[in-house]
Amino acid sequence: MGSSTKLVLQSKWGRVFLAAPLLLFVLFTACTKNRPSDFQAQIPSYFPEPHYKSHLKEYTTGRFELGKKLFFDPILSTDHTVSCNSCHSQTHGFADHNVRFSAGINGRKGIRNTPSIANLIWYPAFGWDGGVNHIEIFHLGPLTNELEMGTSMAGVLNRLNHDATYRKLFKENYGVDQISDFELFKALTLYIAKIQTYQSKYDAYRQGKATFTSIEKQGYKLFNNHCSKCHTEPLFSDFSYQNNGLDTVFADGGRGKITKEITDYGKFRVPSLRNVALTYPYMHDGRFWNLTEVLEHYSSGILENSQNLSPLLKKDLQLNTNEQKAIIAFLNTLTDFELLADKRFY
Repeated sequence: MGSSTKLVLQSKWGRVFLAAPLLLFVLFTACTKNRPSDFQAQIPSYFPEPHYKSHLKEYTTGRFELGKKLFFDPILSTDHTVSCNSCHSQTHGFADHNVRFSAGINGRKGIRNTPSIANLIWYPAFGWDGGVNHIEIFHLGPLTNELEMGTSMAGVLNRLNHDATYRKLFKENYGVDQISDFELFKALTLYIAKIQTYQSKYDAYRQGKATFTSIEKQGYKLFNNHCSKCHTEPLFSDFSYQNNGLDTVFADGGRGKITKEITDYGKFRVPSLRNVALTYPYMHDGRFWNLTEVLEHYSSGILENSQNLSPLLKKDLQLNTNEQKAIIAFLNTLTDFELLADKRFY
């Protein structure tokens, strides 16, 4: 299944058949309505407190627009070819464009699938291995990784400080004559902090504003029975690190590379499932191209002799075809069409 594969999504406008992800943007822009007019929309009461509330309080229109300009500007990469947006596209739930590994400078490919950056203000740590423990430091990795933007902090700050427009914008918004990494990370973080997803059909259902179809109800029940211990509502992740039985020999040590603990090898952060219908391929290495393949793995493909296997997965789930279809129907209710069409982010 590649970028030309048909998608079937369930939205509040009915069943949507799409021939290619590129059509998503057109559809969402045309159909989305009743979006909040500003950034003061209430986070649902069933959401936990964000880990990074201060970034919401620091919001100004000018700072947000500066962060957005930086997010879309390839000046941040060493050869001016890669921006943050290159690998985090709004039409794909702020993940990459349905590729296994993102392309960095000179076409270099990464070694892990690019996850969504929505709802990061709720994350206790970042990356598949949790190697970054603060949202502002999150930017340092992609900026300096030789497979991604391939720059140095000295290099990117030199380019920004020699750009009259950026000097003016940072002066206006942060009161500095010389741009430092502190202001750069603040600006990028403020933009990313506003990428929040909680306006899906699932959320409308939780708020009594929508009803599930019979298959969505069945899928929701099955999800709660089999998946919710790790993919915990409402963020659809408990942010733990688990080995889900993909391999017996680990090409990537995952969390173990960070902690150096033998018991952590082969473990990766449980990803959020919000907008999951749009963020394929799946797993840390993008090995599964659709949700059916994912559920087939959990139904009959778990390698029970995998070292450090999650105790929750000692047995295959043994979901039949109809049960898998029901879970996928529920997962489609997590698509946030409002966010995907929100003009403030592009």
